[in-house]
Amino acid sequence: MTQKTPPPQVWPTLRARDARGLIKFLVDAFGFEVTVVYGDGDRVDHAQLSWPPGGGVMLGSVRDSDETDHWPVQPGSFGCYVVTDDPDGLYEQATKAGAEIIAELHETEYGSRDFAARDPEGNRWSFGTYRGEPRLSS
Repeated sequence: MTQKTPPPQVWPTLRARDARGLIKFLVDAFGFEVTVVYGDGDRVDHAQLSWPPGGGVMLGSVRDSDETDHWPVQPGSFGCYVVTDDPDGLYEQATKAGAEIIAELHETEYGSRDFAARDPEGNRWSFGTYRGEPRLSS
């Protein structure tokens, strides 16, 4: 990102049974960086984890389901694709940290090098070099 590039405006979000444990896993296994964590004890009301090249995710502890929960995302129901310039290095880091690999490193038909893993909460993470197609100019 440059000084003129606006910060990301799309923040994937997820909930976890053990949010503090998931934060530690995402940092150790995948290289996310903790930006902020709010909450007391084991409860996480809000956390922001930044992806070093840009963007990130937000997460918090699962709550008892009731009419006051305006974001009833269930643990393990999240999936995300994350761009990395070093899928091989990240794959090695993830396997050393105990990530469950659900798709080994492979080349895709669209020119990306990818792998996929599941975190301890059951969420699916795909990492690869594909940066998306250029936006059409209007």
